[in-house]
Amino acid sequence: MGLTFSLLSRTSLLLVAGFLVSRTPAFRRLLERRWSPFGYTAHALLFAVLAVAGVEGGILLHGGRVTEHGWIWHLGPDQELLGPGLVAVVIAGLLGGIRVGGLSGLLVALFVAQIGGWAHGADVMLYPLAGVLSGMTARFFSDERVIAPEKAFFIGMFFPVLHMALLLIWRPGPETIQLVSDVGLPLTLTNSVAIGVFTAIVRVAVHEYEQGAALQTEKALRVAEQTLPQLRRGLSYDTAEVIARFLLHELDVAAVSLTDREKVLAHEGLGRDHHGPGTGIRTEAGSAALRTGTIQVAPNRAALGCSQPSCPLAAAIMVPIRRSGETIGLVNLMFRHPQQLRAADIALAEGLGRLISHQLDAIFAEEMRELLRQSQLRHLQAQIEPHFLFNTLNLIGGLIRVNPPLARHIVVQLGNFVRMNLRAARYPLIPLAQELQHLRAYLEIVKARFADQLTVFLDVDESLVDGVQIPPLTLQPLVENAVKHGVRSRAVRGRVGVFVRAEGGDLVIEVQDNGTGVDPVLLPRLGVMPIEREDGTGGGLYNVNQRLIGLLGPGAALQFDRALEGGLRVRFRLPRIAQGNGAEAGEGRPSSAESSADQILEARG
Repeated sequence: MGLTFSLLSRTSLLLVAGFLVSRTPAFRRLLERRWSPFGYTAHALLFAVLAVAGVEGGILLHGGRVTEHGWIWHLGPDQELLGPGLVAVVIAGLLGGIRVGGLSGLLVALFVAQIGGWAHGADVMLYPLAGVLSGMTARFFSDERVIAPEKAFFIGMFFPVLHMALLLIWRPGPETIQLVSDVGLPLTLTNSVAIGVFTAIVRVAVHEYEQGAALQTEKALRVAEQTLPQLRRGLSYDTAEVIARFLLHELDVAAVSLTDREKVLAHEGLGRDHHGPGTGIRTEAGSAALRTGTIQVAPNRAALGCSQPSCPLAAAIMVPIRRSGETIGLVNLMFRHPQQLRAADIALAEGLGRLISHQLDAIFAEEMRELLRQSQLRHLQAQIEPHFLFNTLNLIGGLIRVNPPLARHIVVQLGNFVRMNLRAARYPLIPLAQELQHLRAYLEIVKARFADQLTVFLDVDESLVDGVQIPPLTLQPLVENAVKHGVRSRAVRGRVGVFVRAEGGDLVIEVQDNGTGVDPVLLPRLGVMPIEREDGTGGGLYNVNQRLIGLLGPGAALQFDRALEGGLRVRFRLPRIAQGNGAEAGEGRPSSAESSADQILEARG
């Protein structure tokens, strides 16, 4: 029993050393399996040092009796050291695998071979063998980041038994049998307990590390969630105050301030009476952070640049805020005492600066994409077919002499049509009723031009139109395509139909003609890409399709197939939602001045 307690007391010192090692960043890299040749060697050397310390800290048996000793450089032929050195080698194999365990065991074997002793041959074989076997055992538990303590306890029983077996093989005889009988059970018990406790220590360290990382991640996500809505509004006095108040609540600091490139926008916490909004940037560290775009530290009151003797702030971290590579401001984390400036706080500040900067970059990129998309859509909306305009003007010129009333009627309809085209570039979505009104103006002109060649009819249930939004200049290009590329190519009278019906909660609009249709090879490409042909087929359909997808989503894309009468059928879906989805109240409606102009023009017609 006395021998067991003696071994346990020596093993406890090794466990304390192991506990300290488990808190180092290098040990975390071992657990995360971030291997490199240098990493293998460094960790193997670390465990070898622990094992040598365990060997030297063991009990000295001299002639079968326990003897006090200091550091031993050489053992006599009747002396043997028994201690917890084997524990470190086994742990090296269980945590680091065969390479780390085998290499650490080899290094310890070189040490025990140098000091000699009664059974040094058995010890030389023991340590490399234990490192390799423990590394091989770890492969059976590869799904566990750290082997469970109860499993390690039972695994640890095997290696002291192996030690006793090697002793019997190396020095068979009555003395060895007596030694095994005396120390076998205590050594097995203490080694297995030590290995189990060591793995428990490692599991606690891993849990604490992962819990700390989870808390930091949660804090970062919380900061991102709360600051993003404010950053979308831009960096101003109001948004800076909200962000500073939130950061003060989340971070362990005395005060938080946000600045632009010239002045403080918000200050929350201690020192607000003289560090408040509107004050200039006083510190050289702050100016350097703005100039270089790198984090700066004011380690004392003098570096903080405050002229108030009673200022409670004595240190700060200046974190630059960057957008598109340009520093636009600072986040200052302030402390009461210089001793509170820790490496963890600086790392947190760096992460905070990157987080806010990345958010600003993402917001800026999103704004640029939206501006580009709106510019493209407005460009598409503003397009007017010049040939249609010229042909209509020629039609009016010919009707003035032969049919003046019809000429005046066409002038009114052309005015309505052009005004609608000009207004269309101002709004992304308009009421469907207004788009139908625009289509009717176009059809009045078309029917006057092709009175003997074309029949056009609209099948529209006006009760379905309310509350439906549509991109402007959608229906007219579809009908124009049917007239230009379908009906006019036939010798028989052309027919174009526009149908508006409810289907599955949405509104479905179809445009059909009885023309010659489209080449089946081109059908899958319509609306997907501009089709370059002499007659221009496909450009207008592509523009319409891109606006429908860009404003209403892929579900509103144009669909093309052959109509029953042999022509082309184009259909698309519009969501039936409350008016106001794409335009503000009153958008898409003519102004009072425009309405008066309409009335005067129609009265003259």
